[in-house]
Amino acid sequence: MTTKKTKLTYSDSGVDIDEANQLIDNIKPIVRQTLNKNVLSNIGGFGALYELDINHYKKPVLVSGTDGVGTKIMLAKELSCFDQIGIDLVAMCVNDVITLGAKPLFFLDYFATSKLKVSEATNIIKGIAEGCLQSDIALIGGETAEMPGVYQSGDFDLAGFCVGVVDYEKIIDGQHIKPTDSIIGIESSGPHSNGYSLIRKIIEVNSINLQDKLDNRTLGEAIIQPTTIYAKAINHLQKTYEIHGMAHITGGGFKENIVRILPENINAEIDLNAWQQPEVFNWIQTVGNVDHEEMLRTFNCGIGYVLVVSNSDSKRVINKLAETGHNAFLIGEITTGKKEVRLNL
Repeated sequence: MTTKKTKLTYSDSGVDIDEANQLIDNIKPIVRQTLNKNVLSNIGGFGALYELDINHYKKPVLVSGTDGVGTKIMLAKELSCFDQIGIDLVAMCVNDVITLGAKPLFFLDYFATSKLKVSEATNIIKGIAEGCLQSDIALIGGETAEMPGVYQSGDFDLAGFCVGVVDYEKIIDGQHIKPTDSIIGIESSGPHSNGYSLIRKIIEVNSINLQDKLDNRTLGEAIIQPTTIYAKAINHLQKTYEIHGMAHITGGGFKENIVRILPENINAEIDLNAWQQPEVFNWIQTVGNVDHEEMLRTFNCGIGYVLVVSNSDSKRVINKLAETGHNAFLIGEITTGKKEVRLNL
Protein backbone atom coordinates (compact mmCIF):
# COMPACT_ATOMS: atom_id res chain seq x y z
CA MET A 1 0.00 0.00 0.00
CA THR A 2 1.43 3.40 -0.97
CA THR A 3 0.91 6.65 0.91
CA LYS A 4 -0.29 9.53 -1.19
CA LYS A 5 2.10 12.49 -0.86
CA THR A 6 0.81 15.99 -0.24
CA LYS A 7 1.28 18.24 -3.24
CA LEU A 8 3.37 21.28 -2.32
CA THR A 9 3.84 24.64 -3.98
CA TYR A 10 6.39 27.43 -3.58
CA SER A 11 3.68 29.40 -1.79
CA ASP A 12 3.34 26.59 0.77
CA SER A 13 6.99 27.16 1.72
CA GLY A 14 6.29 30.82 2.47
CA VAL A 15 7.36 32.42 -0.82
CA ASP A 16 4.68 34.13 -2.89
CA ILE A 17 5.70 34.80 -6.50
CA ASP A 18 2.46 36.66 -7.19
CA GLU A 19 3.21 39.12 -4.40
CA ALA A 20 6.70 39.68 -5.80
CA ASN A 21 5.26 40.36 -9.24
CA GLN A 22 2.78 42.82 -7.73
CA LEU A 23 5.67 44.65 -6.06
CA ILE A 24 7.48 44.95 -9.39
CA ASP A 25 4.37 46.44 -10.97
CA ASN A 26 4.07 48.91 -8.09
CA ILE A 27 7.64 50.15 -8.18
CA LYS A 28 8.13 50.50 -11.94
CA PRO A 29 6.71 54.06 -12.07
CA ILE A 30 8.60 54.93 -8.87
CA VAL A 31 11.94 53.79 -10.29
CA ARG A 32 11.38 55.39 -13.71
CA GLN A 33 11.42 58.88 -12.22
CA THR A 34 15.08 58.39 -11.22
CA LEU A 35 16.29 57.24 -14.64
CA ASN A 36 18.21 59.41 -17.10
CA LYS A 37 19.59 59.21 -20.64
CA ASN A 38 22.59 57.17 -19.48
CA VAL A 39 20.41 54.24 -18.40
CA LEU A 40 20.02 51.93 -21.42
CA SER A 41 18.13 49.00 -19.92
CA ASN A 42 14.49 48.47 -19.07
CA ILE A 43 13.29 47.73 -15.54
CA GLY A 44 13.16 44.00 -14.83
CA GLY A 45 16.05 42.72 -16.92
CA PHE A 46 18.78 40.41 -15.68
CA GLY A 47 21.25 43.28 -15.48
CA ALA A 48 21.27 47.06 -15.72
CA LEU A 49 23.10 48.93 -18.48
CA TYR A 50 24.57 52.37 -17.82
CA GLU A 51 26.46 54.30 -20.49
CA LEU A 52 29.37 56.19 -18.95
CA ASP A 53 29.76 59.64 -20.49
CA ILE A 54 33.55 60.02 -20.68
CA ASN A 55 33.55 63.34 -22.53
CA HIS A 56 34.01 65.25 -19.27
CA TYR A 57 36.83 63.04 -17.97
CA LYS A 58 40.42 62.69 -19.12
CA LYS A 59 40.91 59.47 -17.20
CA PRO A 60 37.65 58.33 -15.55
CA VAL A 61 37.91 56.21 -12.41
CA LEU A 62 34.88 54.37 -11.00
CA VAL A 63 34.25 54.64 -7.28
CA SER A 64 32.01 52.13 -5.51
CA GLY A 65 30.49 51.84 -2.07
CA THR A 66 28.11 49.59 -0.19
CA ASP A 67 26.36 49.89 3.17
CA GLY A 68 23.17 49.25 5.10
CA VAL A 69 21.23 51.07 7.80
CA GLY A 70 21.84 48.73 10.74
CA THR A 71 19.34 48.35 13.53
CA LYS A 72 17.62 51.62 12.64
CA ILE A 73 15.43 49.20 10.69
CA MET A 74 13.90 48.01 13.98
CA LEU A 75 12.76 51.53 14.91
CA ALA A 76 11.52 52.16 11.38
CA LYS A 77 9.36 49.04 11.71
CA GLU A 78 8.07 50.10 15.13
CA LEU A 79 7.22 53.60 13.87
CA SER A 80 6.02 52.44 10.42
CA CYS A 81 8.47 54.85 8.74
CA PHE A 82 9.25 52.56 5.84
CA ASP A 83 9.67 55.33 3.24
CA GLN A 84 12.27 57.19 5.31
CA ILE A 85 14.54 54.20 5.87
CA GLY A 86 15.08 54.01 2.10
CA ILE A 87 16.55 57.52 2.12
CA ASP A 88 18.98 56.37 4.82
CA LEU A 89 20.11 53.48 2.66
CA VAL A 90 21.04 55.72 -0.25
CA ALA A 91 22.64 58.33 2.00
CA MET A 92 24.99 55.92 3.73
CA CYS A 93 26.40 54.74 0.41
CA VAL A 94 26.42 58.04 -1.50
CA ASN A 95 28.00 60.01 1.36
CA ASP A 96 30.91 57.56 1.37
CA VAL A 97 31.46 57.67 -2.39
CA ILE A 98 31.58 61.47 -2.61
CA THR A 99 34.44 61.70 -0.08
CA LEU A 100 36.80 60.76 -2.92
CA GLY A 101 35.56 63.58 -5.10
CA ALA A 102 33.29 61.34 -7.15
CA LYS A 103 29.99 62.20 -8.76
CA PRO A 104 27.52 59.41 -7.91
CA LEU A 105 26.00 57.79 -11.00
CA PHE A 106 23.69 54.95 -10.05
CA PHE A 107 22.38 52.87 -7.19
CA LEU A 108 21.20 49.30 -6.59
CA ASP A 109 19.38 47.90 -3.59
CA TYR A 110 18.89 44.51 -1.94
CA PHE A 111 15.77 43.95 0.15
CA ALA A 112 15.40 40.68 2.06
CA THR A 113 12.46 39.72 4.25
CA SER A 114 10.72 36.81 5.94
CA LYS A 115 7.40 37.45 4.21
CA LEU A 116 6.88 40.03 1.51
CA LYS A 117 4.34 42.72 2.38
CA VAL A 118 3.78 44.65 -0.82
CA SER A 119 2.66 47.92 0.78
CA GLU A 120 5.67 48.07 3.13
CA ALA A 121 8.12 47.08 0.39
CA THR A 122 6.64 49.66 -1.97
CA ASN A 123 7.15 52.40 0.61
CA ILE A 124 10.74 51.30 1.19
CA ILE A 125 11.44 51.51 -2.55
CA LYS A 126 9.75 54.93 -2.62
CA GLY A 127 12.25 56.07 0.00
CA ILE A 128 15.16 54.65 -1.97
CA ALA A 129 13.93 56.45 -5.08
CA GLU A 130 13.61 59.69 -3.10
CA GLY A 131 17.19 59.27 -1.87
CA CYS A 132 18.32 58.77 -5.46
CA LEU A 133 16.50 61.93 -6.55
CA GLN A 134 18.16 63.87 -3.72
CA SER A 135 21.52 62.51 -4.93
CA ASP A 136 20.79 63.09 -8.63
CA ILE A 137 21.44 59.44 -9.46
CA ALA A 138 19.56 56.61 -11.14
CA LEU A 139 18.07 53.62 -9.33
CA ILE A 140 18.97 51.09 -12.02
CA GLY A 141 18.57 47.75 -10.27
CA GLY A 142 17.62 45.84 -7.17
CA GLU A 143 16.72 42.49 -5.72
CA THR A 144 13.89 41.40 -3.46
CA ALA A 145 14.36 38.15 -1.56
CA GLU A 146 11.66 36.41 0.45
CA MET A 147 13.43 34.03 2.85
CA PRO A 148 11.23 32.42 5.51
CA GLY A 149 13.36 30.61 8.05
CA VAL A 150 16.33 32.90 7.54
CA TYR A 151 14.41 35.93 8.83
CA GLN A 152 11.86 35.78 11.62
CA SER A 153 8.30 36.86 10.96
CA GLY A 154 8.12 40.59 10.24
CA ASP A 155 11.87 41.04 9.90
CA PHE A 156 13.62 42.55 6.90
CA ASP A 157 17.04 43.91 5.98
CA LEU A 158 18.43 46.33 3.42
CA ALA A 159 21.73 46.74 1.61
CA GLY A 160 22.70 49.35 -0.95
CA PHE A 161 25.35 49.72 -3.62
CA CYS A 162 26.47 52.98 -5.25
CA VAL A 163 28.84 53.64 -8.16
CA GLY A 164 30.30 57.03 -9.00
CA VAL A 165 33.01 58.46 -11.23
CA VAL A 166 35.91 60.86 -10.73
CA ASP A 167 38.72 62.01 -12.99
CA TYR A 168 41.99 60.40 -11.94
CA GLU A 169 43.64 63.81 -11.52
CA LYS A 170 40.79 65.02 -9.30
CA ILE A 171 40.66 62.15 -6.80
CA ILE A 172 40.46 63.53 -3.26
CA ASP A 173 42.33 61.17 -0.94
CA GLY A 174 43.74 63.53 1.68
CA GLN A 175 47.30 63.61 0.35
CA HIS A 176 47.13 67.41 -0.12
CA ILE A 177 46.05 68.11 3.47
CA LYS A 178 48.61 70.40 5.10
CA PRO A 179 49.12 72.36 8.35
CA THR A 180 47.05 75.58 8.62
CA ASP A 181 44.19 74.00 6.60
CA SER A 182 40.73 74.53 8.05
CA ILE A 183 38.30 71.77 9.04
CA ILE A 184 34.67 72.51 8.23
CA GLY A 185 31.82 70.46 9.66
CA ILE A 186 28.42 70.21 7.98
CA GLU A 187 25.39 69.76 10.19
CA SER A 188 23.72 66.37 10.47
CA SER A 189 19.98 65.74 10.72
CA GLY A 190 20.42 63.56 13.81
CA PRO A 191 22.05 60.19 14.54
CA HIS A 192 21.78 59.37 10.80
CA SER A 193 22.17 55.56 10.69
CA ASN A 194 24.64 54.85 13.47
CA GLY A 195 24.35 53.98 17.15
CA TYR A 196 20.81 52.65 16.95
CA SER A 197 21.51 49.54 19.00
CA LEU A 198 22.42 51.88 21.87
CA ILE A 199 19.40 54.14 21.18
CA ARG A 200 17.06 51.15 21.21
CA LYS A 201 18.64 49.93 24.46
CA ILE A 202 18.03 53.34 26.05
CA ILE A 203 14.40 53.22 24.92
CA GLU A 204 13.99 49.68 26.30
CA VAL A 205 15.71 50.24 29.66
CA ASN A 206 13.81 53.47 30.34
CA SER A 207 10.44 52.33 28.92
CA ILE A 208 10.37 55.37 26.68
CA ASN A 209 7.20 56.46 24.91
CA LEU A 210 8.22 57.51 21.39
CA GLN A 211 5.20 59.82 21.23
CA ASP A 212 6.71 62.05 23.92
CA LYS A 213 7.64 65.52 22.69
CA LEU A 214 11.18 66.67 21.93
CA ASP A 215 11.21 70.30 20.85
CA ASN A 216 8.37 70.69 18.32
CA ARG A 217 8.09 67.04 17.26
CA THR A 218 7.72 63.61 18.78
CA LEU A 219 10.74 61.78 20.08
CA GLY A 220 10.15 59.08 17.46
CA GLU A 221 10.24 61.65 14.65
CA ALA A 222 13.48 63.12 15.98
CA ILE A 223 15.21 59.76 16.28
CA ILE A 224 14.07 58.35 12.92
CA GLN A 225 14.95 61.50 10.92
CA PRO A 226 16.59 60.37 7.64
CA THR A 227 20.31 60.72 7.05
CA THR A 228 21.32 63.94 5.31
CA ILE A 229 22.55 63.45 1.74
CA TYR A 230 25.46 65.79 0.96
CA ALA A 231 26.09 64.80 -2.67
CA LYS A 232 24.62 67.77 -4.54
CA ALA A 233 26.17 70.32 -2.18
CA ILE A 234 29.63 68.74 -2.36
CA ASN A 235 29.59 68.28 -6.12
CA HIS A 236 28.51 71.93 -6.48
CA LEU A 237 31.27 73.07 -4.10
CA GLN A 238 33.97 71.23 -6.05
CA LYS A 239 33.29 73.36 -9.13
CA THR A 240 34.61 76.45 -7.33
CA TYR A 241 36.88 75.40 -4.46
CA GLU A 242 39.76 72.99 -3.99
CA ILE A 243 38.93 70.43 -1.33
CA HIS A 244 41.91 68.70 0.27
CA GLY A 245 40.04 65.98 2.12
CA MET A 246 36.57 64.80 3.13
CA ALA A 247 35.17 62.40 5.70
CA HIS A 248 31.70 60.99 6.27
CA ILE A 249 31.15 60.93 10.05
CA THR A 250 29.55 57.59 10.83
CA GLY A 251 30.14 54.94 13.50
CA GLY A 252 33.39 55.69 15.30
CA GLY A 253 32.74 59.42 15.26
CA PHE A 254 35.40 61.98 14.45
CA LYS A 255 38.44 60.00 15.52
CA GLU A 256 37.87 56.83 13.54
CA ASN A 257 36.63 58.55 10.37
CA ILE A 258 38.83 61.64 9.99
CA VAL A 259 42.02 59.69 10.67
CA ARG A 260 41.37 57.68 7.48
CA ILE A 261 42.16 60.72 5.31
CA LEU A 262 45.12 62.17 7.24
CA PRO A 263 48.65 61.95 5.77
CA GLU A 264 51.53 60.89 8.01
CA ASN A 265 52.79 63.55 10.46
CA ILE A 266 49.50 65.45 10.31
CA ASN A 267 46.97 65.99 13.11
CA ALA A 268 43.36 67.15 13.01
CA GLU A 269 42.44 69.41 15.92
CA ILE A 270 38.66 69.49 16.51
CA ASP A 271 37.09 72.21 18.66
CA LEU A 272 34.05 70.56 20.26
CA ASN A 273 32.70 73.97 21.28
CA ALA A 274 32.47 75.17 17.66
CA TRP A 275 28.86 74.01 17.27
CA GLN A 276 25.87 73.33 19.48
CA GLN A 277 25.00 69.66 19.92
CA PRO A 278 21.41 69.12 18.70
CA GLU A 279 18.75 68.33 21.27
CA VAL A 280 18.28 64.72 20.15
CA PHE A 281 21.87 63.96 21.18
CA ASN A 282 21.36 65.74 24.52
CA TRP A 283 18.36 63.47 25.07
CA ILE A 284 20.42 60.35 24.26
CA GLN A 285 23.23 61.44 26.55
CA THR A 286 21.00 62.43 29.48
CA VAL A 287 18.37 59.68 29.43
CA GLY A 288 20.90 56.98 28.59
CA ASN A 289 23.49 58.30 31.06
CA VAL A 290 26.06 58.06 28.26
CA ASP A 291 29.40 59.72 29.01
CA HIS A 292 30.80 62.30 26.61
CA GLU A 293 33.60 60.09 25.29
CA GLU A 294 31.13 57.31 24.49
CA MET A 295 28.89 59.78 22.67
CA LEU A 296 31.79 60.95 20.51
CA ARG A 297 32.84 57.43 19.53
CA THR A 298 29.30 56.28 18.75
CA PHE A 299 27.47 59.23 17.18
CA ASN A 300 28.16 62.15 14.86
CA CYS A 301 26.94 64.52 17.63
CA GLY A 302 25.61 67.02 15.10
CA ILE A 303 28.31 66.96 12.40
CA GLY A 304 27.59 64.50 9.60
CA TYR A 305 30.29 65.42 7.09
CA VAL A 306 33.72 67.06 7.28
CA LEU A 307 35.74 69.02 4.71
CA VAL A 308 39.37 70.09 4.81
CA VAL A 309 40.11 73.24 2.80
CA SER A 310 42.67 76.02 2.71
CA ASN A 311 42.23 78.50 5.53
CA SER A 312 41.76 81.30 2.99
CA ASP A 313 38.72 79.50 1.51
CA SER A 314 36.99 78.48 4.74
CA LYS A 315 34.54 81.38 5.11
CA ARG A 316 33.55 81.31 1.45
CA VAL A 317 33.02 77.53 1.59
CA ILE A 318 30.76 77.88 4.63
CA ASN A 319 28.75 80.58 2.84
CA LYS A 320 28.48 78.45 -0.31
CA LEU A 321 27.20 75.51 1.73
CA ALA A 322 24.58 77.80 3.29
CA GLU A 323 23.39 78.67 -0.22
CA THR A 324 22.74 74.96 -0.83
CA GLY A 325 20.74 74.64 2.40
CA HIS A 326 23.42 73.22 4.71
CA ASN A 327 24.54 74.77 7.99
CA ALA A 328 28.31 74.48 8.31
CA PHE A 329 30.84 75.50 10.95
CA LEU A 330 34.58 76.03 11.24
CA ILE A 331 35.27 73.20 13.69
CA GLY A 332 39.05 72.85 13.67
CA GLU A 333 42.40 73.07 11.97
CA ILE A 334 45.19 70.88 10.64
CA THR A 335 48.54 70.85 12.45
CA THR A 336 51.76 68.87 12.33
CA GLY A 337 51.64 65.77 14.49
CA LYS A 338 51.41 61.98 14.54
CA LYS A 339 48.35 61.28 12.38
CA GLU A 340 45.95 61.80 15.25
CA VAL A 341 42.50 63.32 15.63
CA ARG A 342 42.40 65.31 18.83
CA LEU A 343 39.08 66.40 20.34
CA ASN A 344 39.45 69.61 22.34
CA LEU A 345 36.98 71.10 24.80
